[in-house]
Amino acid sequence: MDLEGALRRKTMKAGHRLLVLVLATVAIWAFWQVRTVAIPVLLGVFIASVTVPPANALIRRGMNGALATTVVWLGMVAGIALLVLLLVPVTQAGISDLGASVDQFGVTLQELATKVGLGESRVADLTEQARQWVSDESGRLAGEALTGVRTTGEIVIGAVLALVLAIYFTHGGAHLFGWLTDLAPASAREPIHSGGSVIFHVFGRYVRGVAVVGFVDGFFIGLALWILDVPLAIPLAFLTWIGAFLPIVGAFLAGLLAAIVAFVAKGWLVALIVVAVTIAIQQLEGHILAPQIYGRALDLPAPVILVAIALGSTLAGIAGAFLAAPLVSAAVALLQHRSPPPEPGGAPPKTLGDTGDAPAKN
Repeated sequence: MDLEGALRRKTMKAGHRLLVLVLATVAIWAFWQVRTVAIPVLLGVFIASVTVPPANALIRRGMNGALATTVVWLGMVAGIALLVLLLVPVTQAGISDLGASVDQFGVTLQELATKVGLGESRVADLTEQARQWVSDESGRLAGEALTGVRTTGEIVIGAVLALVLAIYFTHGGAHLFGWLTDLAPASAREPIHSGGSVIFHVFGRYVRGVAVVGFVDGFFIGLALWILDVPLAIPLAFLTWIGAFLPIVGAFLAGLLAAIVAFVAKGWLVALIVVAVTIAIQQLEGHILAPQIYGRALDLPAPVILVAIALGSTLAGIAGAFLAAPLVSAAVALLQHRSPPPEPGGAPPKTLGDTGDAPAKN
C-alpha cells in the first residue's frame, strides 16, 4: 500500500508539473496574440512597482492617495528632466572631443597600413567597406530589436498606455486587483491574492535591485573613465546604469562601448585599463553586491537569463528583452510555491494593498 501511495503521489506531482507546462505554453501563446496590449500592461505594473512604495509612504504620513500619486509622479518627471539637462551638454562636449580623437585615430591607422605595405587606395577601400558593414549591421540590428512592433505608432501608443496604466496602478491598483480577484471562485481567491503578491514583490525587488547595482557599476566605471580622462565619461556611466536592466548582455555591451571609446581617444593601454576596471567592478558586483540586494528570489543561473532574454527579444523586441528576467524570476517564485522573503521591517503582504509594496488605495 505504501508503494502504491508513493507511486500515486509521484504520478500526481508529474501530472501537476505537466499541467503547469501546458498552462505556461497557452499563456505564452495568448500573450503573443495580444502582445500590443499585454506588453504595455506589464510595463505599467513594472513601473508601478517603483512608484507604489513612495506613494504608500506618503499616504502613511497622512497624505491622501491622489495627492501622493501626483507628488510621486511629478517628482519622477522632474528628476528625468533634470537628468536630461545635465547629460546633454556633457554629451555634446564629449562627442566633440571624441570626433577629434577619431580623426587622429584614422591618421594612425593609415600610417600603420602604409608600414605593412597597404597603399592609400586600398586603405580607403577597406575603410569604405567597414563603414558600409557597420551601416548594414546597424539597420539589421535595429530591425531585429523592433521585432513584434509593426509601426512607430504602436511604440508611441504602447508607451503612453504603459504610463497611464502605471499612474492608475499607483493610485488604485489595489482596488482593481481586488475587483479582478472577486470575479474568481471563492476557493481560488486566496491563491490568486498570494500569487499576485509574489509577482508584484519580485517585480519591485528586481527593479530596485537593478537600479542600485547599476548605479554602483555606473558610478565606479564613470569615475575610472573620468580619472583616465576618457571622453563621454558621464554618458557612458549612465549607459552602464541603463545596461544593468538587461542582465549580462547590457553590462557586456556597456563595457565594450567604454573600451572602444577609450581605445579611440587614448590608445590601447588606456582601453586595457578600462576593460580591467570594468571586469573587476562587475566581478565584485556579481559575487558580493548583487546577491545581497537581489536575494534568492532573483537568483537565476546565467544560462537561464540569457535564454530568457533571447526569447523575450524574439517575441516582443526591446520591451520583451527588458521584461524577460523579472518575468522568469516571478514564474520561478510561483513554481516554488512559497512567499517571497519579507522586506526589511515588515512581513510579506497577503494582498497587493497591504504593505508599501502595494498600489496605493484611493
